[in-house]
Amino acid sequence: MRTPLIAGNWKMNKTHLEAMRLVQEIGHELADHDPRKVEVAVCPPFTSLRTIQTLIDADRYELVLGAQNMYAATEGAYTGEVAPGMLKALNCTYVIVGHSERRELLGETDDEVAAKAALAFDTGLIPIVCCGETSSERAAGDTRSKVEGQMRAALGGLPGERSRSVVIAYEPIWAIGTGETATPEDAQDTISYIRSVLESLFGGAVAGDIRILYGGSVKSGNAASLLKGPDVDGALVGGASTDAAEFVGIVKAAL
Repeated sequence: MRTPLIAGNWKMNKTHLEAMRLVQEIGHELADHDPRKVEVAVCPPFTSLRTIQTLIDADRYELVLGAQNMYAATEGAYTGEVAPGMLKALNCTYVIVGHSERRELLGETDDEVAAKAALAFDTGLIPIVCCGETSSERAAGDTRSKVEGQMRAALGGLPGERSRSVVIAYEPIWAIGTGETATPEDAQDTISYIRSVLESLFGGAVAGDIRILYGGSVKSGNAASLLKGPDVDGALVGGASTDAAEFVGIVKAAL
């Protein structure tokens, strides 16, 4: 059985004090939640990671910590970048790699995403590898070829057993921050196809263990329908994750 994962990507929102209040609200609302039924992760900006780490550790909230990005090097003269070992030292469990906003806005390439995913594994982090198509690619019927290309580029060099713990996030670019959302049927269809690609890469046993999330304007009101697909193992939540009530509602929809 794959344990559902609800991960909040706060993007460039919340100061460290605002982040602290948000986690306190989420932690209070989820005080009785069982992480064996639904795993809950928060991915704040780099400036809030230490604050949230100490808060989670001190109050024993059933939350895990993730980062929004990392650089594909262990150390060096890379001004403004953050090494995976720095994230590991802050007890981060997850790191998001290849988010479409980094691909589209900052020119991040498939090769860079692959390097980050591999180094994340080497450092003991679990990469949440993102994939998704643009509106024009969707209209042209290229959704499957786009996400397959991204998956093969990011994961093709990894040994099968190590890939068992990777998390995939299917985030159609046209649905991120737009209010548009894939239908539950579309989400399941594409995620099922992604699982078939993983099976061709790693075999059925490993592919069957890999969690695949849906992301793209997920809210408490649509989460239950989006998560009902048999291959949909949770959600990577953007804007709604910065509102405690909304985020908690999505977590409860995954139960």
